[in-house]
Amino acid sequence: MKIITESTPAADGFRMPAEYESHEGCIMIFPERPDSWQYGGYAARRAFSRVAEAIARSEKVTVCASEAQYDNARAMLPEQVRVVEMSSNDAWARDYAPTFVKNSRGEVRGIDWGFNAWGGLVDGLYFPWDKDNRMARKLCDLLETDVYDKRDFILEGGSIHVDGEGTGMVTESCLLSKGRNPDRSREEIEDILKEYLNLSTVLWLPCGIYGDETNEHVDNICAFVAPGEVVLAWTEDEKDPQYAMSKACLEYLEQAVDAKGRHIQVHKLPLPKPVLMTEEECRGLDECWDEPTRRPGERLAASYVNFYISNGNIIMPGFGDPADETAKEILQGLFPEREVVQIYARDILIGGGNIHCITQQIPEHC
Repeated sequence: MKIITESTPAADGFRMPAEYESHEGCIMIFPERPDSWQYGGYAARRAFSRVAEAIARSEKVTVCASEAQYDNARAMLPEQVRVVEMSSNDAWARDYAPTFVKNSRGEVRGIDWGFNAWGGLVDGLYFPWDKDNRMARKLCDLLETDVYDKRDFILEGGSIHVDGEGTGMVTESCLLSKGRNPDRSREEIEDILKEYLNLSTVLWLPCGIYGDETNEHVDNICAFVAPGEVVLAWTEDEKDPQYAMSKACLEYLEQAVDAKGRHIQVHKLPLPKPVLMTEEECRGLDECWDEPTRRPGERLAASYVNFYISNGNIIMPGFGDPADETAKEILQGLFPEREVVQIYARDILIGGGNIHCITQQIPEHC
C-alpha cells in the first residue's frame, strides 16, 4: 500500500463512483460498544448480521470485528462473509472506512479523511476516536489499495453523496459545523470536495433530518438514485419540525442544476411516524462520560433514505410503521432491476444511524 501525499484524485484522474455503480464489495464493522448498543449489543449484532447477509447475496462483504467479538461474528455471519480482526471505537463503516475513488482503467484507491466522532471536543459524540481514525488506512492495507492521505480534513462518508457524473451533495448544517473544519470557508471546503471526489458541482442542502446528531448527514435526508434524480425524506405534517427542514431542501433542489446541466428530479420518500426511545431501551445503555446516552422520549432520526444499494438489492430500513410498505414500493419503482429488501432496523437506529451508516461500498475493479 502506498500512502499518497503529493497528489489528489482529480489530478490523477480518479473520481468517486455513485453507489448505484458496480461494487467489488462492502465493508461493515461488528457492533459492541455498550453506550451505543443496548443490552450488550446482542440485538444490534443480529440486525447487522441480517444486513450483511442481504448484501452478501450479490457482492462480497468484509466485516471487521474486535478480538473480543471475532468468534461471535464468525459464528453469526454467513460463511461467504469475510471476517477480519480489526480494532475500532464503534461500528460506523460509512463514516471512517475509506472513501473509494476509481479511474478509467478500473484502478481503485482510497481516501483517508480525518475523523473526530462528528465534532471532536466541540460537539462530538464520544472520545476517544483514535482507533476509528486509523481504520481507513488499515482497510486499504488489507485490500492492497493505495490511499490518499487527507487526515487534515474532517469528513465522514455519510456527509457526502455523489452521482458519479461530477455532482456531489452535502448539507450546510454538517459540513459547516464548528466541530469539523472551522478554519476553512465554505468555498475552501467545496474546493477540497471537488479535488478529492473529482466533482465540478456541489449541491449544498440547508439541513438534514431533525435530531440527527451527526449535524444532519446528507445520507439521512437525500440520496441520488440515478443521475439527475434523488429521493428526499418528506412529511406532510406541517406541525412536525421536519416539515420545514424537508421543505427547505425541496425548494433548494427545485432550483438546483447538476454538473451536466440537468434540473434535479425529486422523488419524495415518506418518513415514519416519530420513533421515540423507551425507558426500557434507555436502561440497556451504558452512560458516556457520566451522561446518559439516550433519554426516554428522545426522538431518533429515523428515515427510509438511509438505505444501501448493493449490486443486486436495495437494503432499506423498516420501523414497524405503516409507511414501511409505501417507502418500499417507491424504492422498488425507482430500482426495478434490484430487489428491495426491508430489514427491521430499530436496533440499529438506537445506536444513532441506520443501514447506510453501517456500510461502505468498494467500487468494482475493472
